Amino acid sequence: MGINRHSESSGITVITVDYPPVNAIPTDGWFAIADEVRAAGRDPDTRVIVLRANNRGFNAGVDIKEIQAEPGHRALIEANHGCFEAFGAVYDCQVPVIAVVQGYCLGGGIGLVGNADVVIASDDATFGLPEVDRGALGAATHLARLVPQHLMRTLFFTAGTVTAQQLQHFGSVYQVVPRAELDATAIELATTIAAKDGRVIRAAKRALNGIDGQDVHRSYRYEQGFTFELNLAGVADEIRARFDDDLAARKSSG
Repeated sequence: MGINRHSESSGITVITVDYPPVNAIPTDGWFAIADEVRAAGRDPDTRVIVLRANNRGFNAGVDIKEIQAEPGHRALIEANHGCFEAFGAVYDCQVPVIAVVQGYCLGGGIGLVGNADVVIASDDATFGLPEVDRGALGAATHLARLVPQHLMRTLFFTAGTVTAQQLQHFGSVYQVVPRAELDATAIELATTIAAKDGRVIRAAKRALNGIDGQDVHRSYRYEQGFTFELNLAGVADEIRARFDDDLAARKSSG
């Protein structure tokens, strides 16, 4: 359990997220993702990173139970710092990062995928930000890199989701394959990239980031300020409490 890194073959580093059963990532996990991505990027033998996950879905976002279990705002602040570090590590990584998504990709998962260079998804994958339903904000910066502006706003306000097939239509998901073929498909693409000259690949990553029209670090940090405001005002606590009550009611009725 946790974040695991291994070399798949020459030039390919695989980083696996494993927090069963749903990959709700604790604070330490976000920092661990950042550390592993940065370490892989610094390795001169790495030419491409494959970021994948075990369990039912790719990512369920932050571990809300961890935040609620601690009085005050320290856990929330640390979780936000962890997400900022993880998302930034993917974007700033010296080599391309391929995000490999199965099942659901929610909340912080959108931050990772939106900042990745290539996205491959299973045919059952869905993507969304439930933040409004949790009394939080954030990662609209990254959702806007996956869908057009008006759809991003609609998804954000409704806490709705889109399918991998819809994202492939927009060009933000490169391939959609059956879940059983997901890892092999990602490695095949990674092998193609890893066959290139590593010096050129690293220069290309710097160049593409340099011509990006949006400063993802600044815009995401701006969003986080509103999350802190909602928590300080007590709004987020009220909404999360209602969510917990609704969840408990559904479980008891089921």
